[in-house]
Amino acid sequence: MALSAPADPALAGFAVEVLDEVDSTNTELMRRARAGRFEPVLLAARRQTAGRGRLGRQWASAQGDSLTFSIGRVLAPADWSGLSLAVGVSLAENLHPRVRLKWPNDLWVDDRKLGGILIETATFGKAEGGGRYAVVGVGLNIAPRDATGLSTPPAALVELQPAWDASETLRRVAGPLAETLAAFEASGFAPFRSRFQARDALHERRVTLSDGTEGTARGVGEDGALLVHTASGMHAVNSAEVSVRPARGFPLDT
Repeated sequence: MALSAPADPALAGFAVEVLDEVDSTNTELMRRARAGRFEPVLLAARRQTAGRGRLGRQWASAQGDSLTFSIGRVLAPADWSGLSLAVGVSLAENLHPRVRLKWPNDLWVDDRKLGGILIETATFGKAEGGGRYAVVGVGLNIAPRDATGLSTPPAALVELQPAWDASETLRRVAGPLAETLAAFEASGFAPFRSRFQARDALHERRVTLSDGTEGTARGVGEDGALLVHTASGMHAVNSAEVSVRPARGFPLDT
């Protein structure tokens, strides 16, 4: 079934668009923002030719095999910390109980990557009251994909929800995600912290940071920083540019 736009009361006030093809839904919304367009919008694509993940990684997107979409709107939270974690909570809770969250922006199933989140913000003259134009991009594997060249094996939503195609998945997650952004703007990360902890894929696991430091993941702080207990004490990891991987030899407890 071709990807179609969801109808959801939670999306009232949002323009909802589905494009046949685009380089990246995030890139397209940022282009519009640079041109002075800041209206709330949900933009989905049947195919992306240059999808992007965190740290500049590419996200391949073939029609029907994945779901790629972005939500753009002006946000003015008191504190932006933990936004990607709140987005992950919303997605996981509306996909399946087995979906877990790998800090800071991945959705995992049994140590395999189901999807990712890419958040970009810019002012473009919209800084009144601390507000910025935020683009929340989501990529989810609907069907199995080739694992060649991937550092983390891929998972597919069809394993968990065999009856869901890309349209049904978008219908299930888009409205709740719009509500999550409004809730985050009003109250920040605090209401989402315990919900993240319940899905934390790294909890009590040995992890290796990008600088080679090893420790045990101990959940997240009030600001969404990953807490890692190392030989030198507890460290709060809060940089989006830090890569965190489970250490070899310490599989996920079942």
